Amino acid sequence: ERLIYGDYLIPGADPKIYQKVNDLNQLRKIVEEGLEDYNSVSNTPMKLVMFLDAIEHVSRIARVIRLPLGNALLLGVGGSGRQSLTRLGSYLEDYELFQIEIAKGYGKNEWR
Repeated sequence: ERLIYGDYLIPGADPKIYQKVNDLNQLRKIVEEGLEDYNSVSNTPMKLVMFLDAIEHVSRIARVIRLPLGNALLLGVGGSGRQSLTRLGSYLEDYELFQIEIAKGYGKNEWR
């Protein structure tokens, strides 16, 4: 049996309640609806298949970024979904995501 927790089970809830997921089918539906919502507002929609392992990763990412000063180092081969799942996790947590693009001349002033 999989042990999954999340605070995005009730979209739009205030305050968000971190709770155990008891129904994996309901969780899959919530995450897929979140993906559809993200795709409807994003300039770059994502075509993802939300299988159970991917949903677990989204839950972990969402938990980590909700922590004060939360951060994570996501490892994996190219194309494994690190960026996409992070985008989805941040969207489910109602965070605005921005991505740093390092280019020639990138320095401390650009970092701030």
